[in-house]
Amino acid sequence: LLETSPGVAEVTIVEKEPAERHSIISWEQKNSCVLPEDLKNFYLMTDGFQMTWSVKTDDTPMPLGSMVINSVSKLCRLGGSSMYTLPNAPTLADLEDDTDEEGNEDKPEKPHFDSRSLIFELDPCNGNGKVCLVYKHTKPVVSPDTEIWFLDRALYWHFLTKTFTAYYRLLITHLGLPQWQYAFTSYGVSPQAKQWFNMYKPITINTALLSEEADSFVNKLDPNKVFKSKNKTPVMKKKPSSQPTGSQKSHPGMTSSKTSSQPGNPSRKRDPQI
Repeated sequence: LLETSPGVAEVTIVEKEPAERHSIISWEQKNSCVLPEDLKNFYLMTDGFQMTWSVKTDDTPMPLGSMVINSVSKLCRLGGSSMYTLPNAPTLADLEDDTDEEGNEDKPEKPHFDSRSLIFELDPCNGNGKVCLVYKHTKPVVSPDTEIWFLDRALYWHFLTKTFTAYYRLLITHLGLPQWQYAFTSYGVSPQAKQWFNMYKPITINTALLSEEADSFVNKLDPNKVFKSKNKTPVMKKKPSSQPTGSQKSHPGMTSSKTSSQPGNPSRKRDPQI
């Protein structure tokens, strides 16, 4: 689908070997939790996932789409260590506030940076946030139930899916477009990202919601026209260059005719006076 889209170039998939079973077991022992069955089966097929694609502008490819799932070795825990090496340095657990929303019936309970939850990074999202595998209940024993959440740059949580399989489908259907995770937040994707959404529409049910909101201030771009070859530009450049020369030649004639007619009239009027 991507390779047949207009303007798309350099679609690459990094092939990875399956993760060894003992590396998964050692990860579980190290973090005192059990990987979800669907994620474990995924790692037994391929130790992570990475797919990128570019858009060709001015004959030079520009990286645009990115789909990443960290390998087992990079499935690191968030909030477990200090941000700095200084003693008594602040951690993510210091951001916890007991007054945060916890009892909403419409929204699921948010993860916690402290010991109440275990959070592991699945996708770094090119610096636009983090997609995380979350164990929300760790006391008295870590619950095997997991969820997939998105942590934005402002460190706010947004629920994505309940299973890794459902998230993997979202990742594929959104084509790895930049900031696609923000479509599941209350403030949505940026106007620049909406332009790419309109050109390469994700295969999702919420595309209509994005387009309705974008109608008022986002340009509708047609990929077939945007990446169309510009063969007529030399002809367009010749026309304006020929018009000024012709007009410049016609101006002296017009002024001469006007000047010749203007002095003729007063001469006729002056003849009777003479």
